[in-house]
Amino acid sequence: MSDIPQDDSAVDVEVRPITQADSILVIEDEDLIRFSLKSRLEQEGYKVLEAATGEAGLQILSERFIDLVLLDYKLPDLDGLRVLERISGTCPGQVVIMMTAYSSIEGVVEAMKAGAYTYVKKPFDFSEMLEHVKRGLETTRLRREVERLRREAMVSDKAPAMIGKSPAIAQIDALIAKINQAGASTALILGESGTGKNLVAKRIHYSSARARGPFMTITCTDFSENLLESELFGHQKGSFTGATGTKAGLFELADGGTIFLDEIGDMPLSLQAKLLRFLEEKTFRRVGGTKEIHVDVRLIAATNQSLEEKMKEGSFREDLYYRLAVIPIEIPPLRDRPEDVIDLAHLFVVAFAKEFRKKVDGIEPEMEAALQAHDWPGNVRELRNVIERAMILTEGPRLGPDDFPRFLSPRGPQPSRNEAELVLGPQGLDFEAFEKSLIERALELSNGNQSAAARLLHMSRDQIRYRMEKFDIHA
Repeated sequence: MSDIPQDDSAVDVEVRPITQADSILVIEDEDLIRFSLKSRLEQEGYKVLEAATGEAGLQILSERFIDLVLLDYKLPDLDGLRVLERISGTCPGQVVIMMTAYSSIEGVVEAMKAGAYTYVKKPFDFSEMLEHVKRGLETTRLRREVERLRREAMVSDKAPAMIGKSPAIAQIDALIAKINQAGASTALILGESGTGKNLVAKRIHYSSARARGPFMTITCTDFSENLLESELFGHQKGSFTGATGTKAGLFELADGGTIFLDEIGDMPLSLQAKLLRFLEEKTFRRVGGTKEIHVDVRLIAATNQSLEEKMKEGSFREDLYYRLAVIPIEIPPLRDRPEDVIDLAHLFVVAFAKEFRKKVDGIEPEMEAALQAHDWPGNVRELRNVIERAMILTEGPRLGPDDFPRFLSPRGPQPSRNEAELVLGPQGLDFEAFEKSLIERALELSNGNQSAAARLLHMSRDQIRYRMEKFDIHA
């Protein structure tokens, strides 16, 4: 899987392939008109659904794709304009034809501003209505074709590629396609730390109809329970000490897009209940708020823990697990797919060669074999770090044994050059020693210039100074 960062900005549009029979939803409270339209449109070969209230029509639209909506202006529960506004908010690009016995100029202007495709006055001649329907459906086809082309271009530009030749990678990519084709509102990604769960989440988002919507990530372990609730759902001014203003949470900010909740196994039980309520009702309240807020957000969750075990312990809700794990995506560790190691290593070589402005075009064959034979306890993240280190240290056109830590050398332990070596302890790779060696080498390459070394390692000057003090490094 690729580890190249992706741009997360965008706006959501739902699209799908056009079915053989176009679907039309008639939202009309007058039984005679509704039944008449349904009968005549079905005779023309259309698939017709009907609703007698605005809420019933909105419910149908939330559950399935509709090619065209015929919407009455006056409904018993909601004003037609209000229904139209909600359709425009939750189903961008939806073609809606307004029907009304009241055809004032103000009404027409309001309807068109709210997103109506056109406006038909009652009583209408069916042949005239049929022409509007045909033109509306053609507009739907054109809009969806444009969105399909945009989405395909976006996938190639923004979706992280699934790198590797193993059957597991092919199966994951196929599963992502099925999840997006179905329009699933949740996904659960399982795998060890460092396997690339965040990249699979991005792949799901950027290869879906939500690709132009926001993609927002939050790690549950980064916040206390109260702060996590505020980050997710927002808060009202004065709702707790330090809440000096009203703040929108990620669920509001990600409307039309995706939220990626990493380490969901560590989410407190009280928040699990609120998350389950949101998944079931698509509404929530800010901390300290009373207003119900409705958003359209896909939730992707990930964990490196066994949620089944946590359910047995009573620390994870069973109902939330089954709501998330409709089709779980399991990413195998890198040691179980050694055929992917070289593809990933070469991907990182290309990326870091560009980043460090080095003319390095590959890896020596003996080192490829050594990389493939290693267990990679840190998975893709560890491989990336090892390649990054090698790219900083190398002075040749290809990465060879001298550029890698001794535990990877195909010739056994070698004398180090002047940089610090990684330490392989009883628990595996000593990442602090790894970090120290990178900082020392970066300072050496930058002749002791801390700002230059920080840029080389993509750190701030304060971050590198903190680590220099931590590791007692003197430049």
